[in-house]
Amino acid sequence: MASPLGIAYLATMTEPLPIRPAMSPERVRKPDWIRVKAPTSVGFAETRALMRRLNLATVCEEAACPNIGECWTKKHATVMILGDTCTRACAFCNVKTGMPRAVDALEPQHVADAAAELGLEHIVVTSVDRDDLPDGGASQFVKVIEALRRATPSTTIEILTPDFRNKSERAVEAIVAARPDVYNHNLETVPRLYPTIRPGARYYASLRLLESVKRLDPTIFTKSGVMVGLGEERLEVHQVMDDMRSADIDFLTMGQYLQPTPKHAKVAEFVTPDMFKAYAAIARAKGFLLVAATPLTRSSYHAGDDFAKMKAAREAQLAKA
Repeated sequence: MASPLGIAYLATMTEPLPIRPAMSPERVRKPDWIRVKAPTSVGFAETRALMRRLNLATVCEEAACPNIGECWTKKHATVMILGDTCTRACAFCNVKTGMPRAVDALEPQHVADAAAELGLEHIVVTSVDRDDLPDGGASQFVKVIEALRRATPSTTIEILTPDFRNKSERAVEAIVAARPDVYNHNLETVPRLYPTIRPGARYYASLRLLESVKRLDPTIFTKSGVMVGLGEERLEVHQVMDDMRSADIDFLTMGQYLQPTPKHAKVAEFVTPDMFKAYAAIARAKGFLLVAATPLTRSSYHAGDDFAKMKAAREAQLAKA
């Protein structure tokens, strides 16, 4: 069936200028529902020590995730491969920008070792953008998946990839052939805000990437996330949901954007928990297999539990068919 995204895709071919939005000299005070306790548990310390010993970066630390205390206490960490330095400078992201180091050949085995030592039933692996590499880093994702399959064959694997700008077709083909259980790529925000919030990316290119995963292997679950509170309108969020469903995305995650430093894009609004519930209800009505929408929801938050729910939802859907 022809994709309904084609006409809209042509409208985005013009390159937006890589400018940051106006910055706020002071961050807005967080409401009570967004605050979390500082991480102090023994489990947290043990998880951090393991990551240091294996020389692994985590998006939990680099992106200043508010859930790090809860997740690391449970020995759940999202590994960030290809180093800790990104070649882009998105206005929402706390990962440092610059010229990355050479790819670590030992990294895939270290990820597998971490999964084994933590006893992970489900692992999430993400990366920085590596526009400097010929394949955008796709081959490292493949090597990590292969290492995990050898070391911990019962661990289900979820990957959260960049968009592999200008090289996505071959990159996605190679990764899909390695057969992760979940392929995640975040749209992050509504298309209108891309020039200021995600200037190095293209909204419809990201949709095409996720659409191509399903075309290559319909059995792989696809997942994507958006942040709210950046100045988007509700109808724009609804349209993003429709675009995701047009690309046959299974799982939508939605969380509150939090300004990591005064240099980053400011929070336009703290979306209330009731509004998140309303968004979730609309998304479920649009046909997603699973929806996670709360202020503190992040791409890999409760990923293992969510994978089990998504798998059960698909089985129930197939049983009805």
